[in-house]
Amino acid sequence: MSTEDLTTSAYIKHHLQNLTCSIQEGHFHCAHTAEEAKAMGFWAINMDTILVSLLLGLMFLFLFSRVAKNISTGVPSGMQNFVEWVVEFIDSSVRGSFSGRSALVAPLALSIFAWIFLMNLMDLVPIDYISLITQPLGIGHFKLVPTTDPNATIGMAIGVFLLVLFYSIKVKGLGGFVGELTLQPFGKFGLPVNLFLEGVNLIAKPVSLALRLFGNMYAGEMIFILIAIMGASWVSFTFTSTLLFSSQIILSLGWAIFHILIVTLQAFIFMTLTIVYLDMAHQEHH
Repeated sequence: MSTEDLTTSAYIKHHLQNLTCSIQEGHFHCAHTAEEAKAMGFWAINMDTILVSLLLGLMFLFLFSRVAKNISTGVPSGMQNFVEWVVEFIDSSVRGSFSGRSALVAPLALSIFAWIFLMNLMDLVPIDYISLITQPLGIGHFKLVPTTDPNATIGMAIGVFLLVLFYSIKVKGLGGFVGELTLQPFGKFGLPVNLFLEGVNLIAKPVSLALRLFGNMYAGEMIFILIAIMGASWVSFTFTSTLLFSSQIILSLGWAIFHILIVTLQAFIFMTLTIVYLDMAHQEHH
């Protein structure tokens, strides 16, 4: 959807609205406005987040499994070199941050890094290009970047949080886990303060994972939207339209190159914090 058809405010709201759908009175219905999406309630689903996340997850599994099945001991292909580099990078990160023994942590770290990286990478697709595909299909709203949806980042963070709870209880026992919450750091006489401090520390783990990723990717998407709006505004100045259009291209390209670093860094941070939190769950306090 072009900026010619919408005001600046409406254009921003349009690109920030998910394809929110729910079953109402036995029929599958998708919201046309933000107010309508809000009225659908808790059980509404952001279909664009679900579909893009699943598609990118399947793409990651397909590419890596294909390389694993066709691995060569001779001269490796470019894709094999890339996959081996990613695996070695994840392996070194796990070895440097995780002191316990678990067959789950390294595959989990690889999946988290690759999946979030691919989801973040969708932010580099020009924001109006997706409309060329969705609008002929009658889809008015479609956000291509799942990590700009807090439902996605919170969902992933809750998954990591449940693993932290599971391993904390498995390694330390239920009594040890409860004792860690109630007896650290001030001993048995500091029970209320201990529980408050350790409880806040525990809850802060999923919150930090979810909000850091969402906030950075949402801000990046906003900047791309603002660049698109500036470009549309500049075109109206016909006497310098060529120069201004070239400036927009340079600005968009510069931000896109810088954003590649943000995309990678946010995936790395989420992965690293996950490893660190799982390592803390495997450590027993004496």
